[in-house]
Amino acid sequence: MITCNKNRIQNKIETFAKFGGTDKGGITRFALSKEDLQARDEFARRMKNVGANIVTDDMANVYATIPGSEKGLPSIVMASHTDSVKNGGNYDGIMGVIGAMEVLETIVNNKIPHRHSITAMIWTNEEGSLYPPAMTSSGVICGKFDKAEVLASKSPDGKTFGEALLESGYVGDEANRLNPRDYMAMLELHIEQGPVLEAENKQIGVVEGVVGMVNYRIKTHGQTGHAGTVPMSFRRDALLAATSAIRYFHDEFGKLERDLVYTTGEIFCHPCIHTCIPGFVDFSLDARHKDPSVIKQVVDIIEGIPKELDKCKVSYEMRWKRNTVSFSEEIINCIQKSVDAYGYTYKRMYSGAGHDAQYVAEMLPTGMVFVPSKRGHSHCELEHTPLEDCWRGINVLLLAVLEIDQKDRI
Repeated sequence: MITCNKNRIQNKIETFAKFGGTDKGGITRFALSKEDLQARDEFARRMKNVGANIVTDDMANVYATIPGSEKGLPSIVMASHTDSVKNGGNYDGIMGVIGAMEVLETIVNNKIPHRHSITAMIWTNEEGSLYPPAMTSSGVICGKFDKAEVLASKSPDGKTFGEALLESGYVGDEANRLNPRDYMAMLELHIEQGPVLEAENKQIGVVEGVVGMVNYRIKTHGQTGHAGTVPMSFRRDALLAATSAIRYFHDEFGKLERDLVYTTGEIFCHPCIHTCIPGFVDFSLDARHKDPSVIKQVVDIIEGIPKELDKCKVSYEMRWKRNTVSFSEEIINCIQKSVDAYGYTYKRMYSGAGHDAQYVAEMLPTGMVFVPSKRGHSHCELEHTPLEDCWRGINVLLLAVLEIDQKDRI
């Protein structure tokens, strides 16, 4: 059974970790930053060395392609991202790029016959850390975002995404975009970013789709006052009301499906002075589940919250939502066949995190492969996936690509 090269994989992991490496062993590599361009240059250099043709599109996505033996057949693409969150880890996104590179290198070095052209791809600005929204370029290409609005997105220092694109040197022709005419399928290898595979002692996640979600802002409106002079019975403390609201949501959501997850990750408190009673609080509420009926129950609970808590007015606003995305059964079956051929243990699962693959799934037959995340750590410097797990995931990616290669179209 053909397998990829562990030493090459380790070398790639160590090399890319240098581009934006932090003192604590993580990575800060914002999209189109100097560090991200270094990673892209390294990708292009290595792919040219194996004979791949490199092109870019108008969103600075990078495509490295080795030709197939039969002209006219669409390409098979493997794609992920090189950018990271601030103080993130060395596996999120980049593992999918490393895996795609290693698959191409394995095919070329072992002279493995393949009918279709095979492409390793880098998506631009998946994280959206400097230039929101997340999954920027896949969103534009798949018709989810307006390009002009995305180009106007600004980083905290005032630079627009459009300016960063032009400065990158990676802007190419719109005609080079991923499309359903020239490509037949997309695969994305990714770390799980959660603890499930490790906890259940599974080596591979066969991803069936990405769960639906809703994102709300909840606001509590009280009255600012002096911390020392306003008696407790007179107070309209917006932060107290916000904690009551959060407790309300947790109590009510806890009565729903066990797999529902919900998070308050961002809180703005005004005036945020230690000698003042908070007069206004605005917090986020993120809830995710694969069953649309459960998401509807979540929405009903959010929009049914009491209009007043702790003498403060309560309001809500839906910011955005996404429906559950199911991946191609035929691609899932190819991945499953690959997993079975190696004899790896596996779990069929949905992704709770968003990925470029979820947008592409509406354009092309798409699938994902997960590898375990040590202790579930991700988007932090503790993020780690052992080499053996990375190697297994890339082996599955390789064999799945070769399985898809036997088909003319999906």
